Amino acid sequence: MTPWYTDQEIDDLCAGLLTNAAKCRYLRAQGLTVTQKPNGRPLVMRAHAEAVLAGLKQIQFVEPVVVGVNRPNVANFMAAFGKSRAAA
Repeated sequence: MTPWYTDQEIDDLCAGLLTNAAKCRYLRAQGLTVTQKPNGRPLVMRAHAEAVLAGLKQIQFVEPVVVGVNRPNVANFMAAFGKSRAAA
């Protein structure tokens, strides 16, 4: 089983709708997150769709905790390279 719904499963969910744009609108109206494949067909992740269609709250994205983020030292950079550029 794929982690996303197949085209046949999408067609079953959107019975009666013919265009890909209409299918995307319908699925989004149901509360699903829909992206589009390069051919324009809707792409819906199975775990997300099952959670939403079962009436559960949407899965929330949690930002990863990053410890010790490296940030550029602008003052040292300007001290090292800023003067030579201005003198040139």
